[in-house]
Amino acid sequence: MEIILLTIGKTTQPHIIDGINEYLRRLKRLTSYRIECLPDVKKNKTITAELQKEKEGELILNYLNHSDMSVLLDEHGTEYSSIEFSSQLQKMMSSGRKRIVFIIGGPYGFSKQVYQRADTKISLSKMTFTHEMVRLFFTEQIYRAFTILRGEPYHHE
Repeated sequence: MEIILLTIGKTTQPHIIDGINEYLRRLKRLTSYRIECLPDVKKNKTITAELQKEKEGELILNYLNHSDMSVLLDEHGTEYSSIEFSSQLQKMMSSGRKRIVFIIGGPYGFSKQVYQRADTKISLSKMTFTHEMVRLFFTEQIYRAFTILRGEPYHHE
């Protein structure tokens, strides 16, 4: 089982990169998890927000395999506690799919086609975070979910 976080654009802030790398290091002993970055679609005078979503959507859809479980990280998705998320993650891993691809869209969200392809949507919070921070928060939550599933003491109630 592969778990992938698919993003638009690179992470550039050094302190966020350091945090992500720390959780990636910790996750190596628990699961196969990686972050894949698709190139930014730069907005300019000829590219509207809607067209940018469409172009990013094409990149996302071209990345996905037919058999992938795709999960959008979306403000309108279901919110879970960390324990609830670990349970959902376990159900996803038991689905028989080879890859679970969690997707962070670009600054304007997802195209209609990406929403149609998605198996489900989850929200990390009702608050708004930068896309780079979401990468760190989500990677930490994947680590937390695995420690919960393994009964390790990282998570405290």
